Amino acid sequence: MAHIEESIHIAVPPMVIDQIWSEVDRWHLWDPDTKQARLNGPFAAGTQGRIVPNKGMVIPMVVTERTAGRSFTVEGYIPLFRIHFEHTVAAVDGGAEVVHRVWFTGALAFLFGPGVAKQVRHGLPKTMRSLKAYAEKRHAALHDGEVDGAKATIA
Repeated sequence: MAHIEESIHIAVPPMVIDQIWSEVDRWHLWDPDTKQARLNGPFAAGTQGRIVPNKGMVIPMVVTERTAGRSFTVEGYIPLFRIHFEHTVAAVDGGAEVVHRVWFTGALAFLFGPGVAKQVRHGLPKTMRSLKAYAEKRHAALHDGEVDGAKATIA
């Protein structure tokens, strides 16, 4: 099955995106299709966890690739079906180019893939726009001396 891919320019440095990605328990703040996500350890290759989509069941996941400041891939798995989410960020003029790719593998990919692909094609553009808004707002707040909505003070 072919990859589903969406990209967006975000007016923040790539490290801001990477920091947001690394806060797995906060993915729901920028991914409207995620109800909850959790890792059972560091944000690193091999770490297992789970993701709960807004529609559907709890899906075990594992980080299969992690390059700090550049990329990560997680694999959600159910018996005989895998969904792979690859995320990359690169510095470009005026900020970062963020790309999310999704693909399916496993013996039942032919069965589950088309239905899940339809949902992903519909949701991924919204997720990318939400990430952009979240990252730019967060970056602006940090530059204005605010952290998570509260003014930061220097003692």
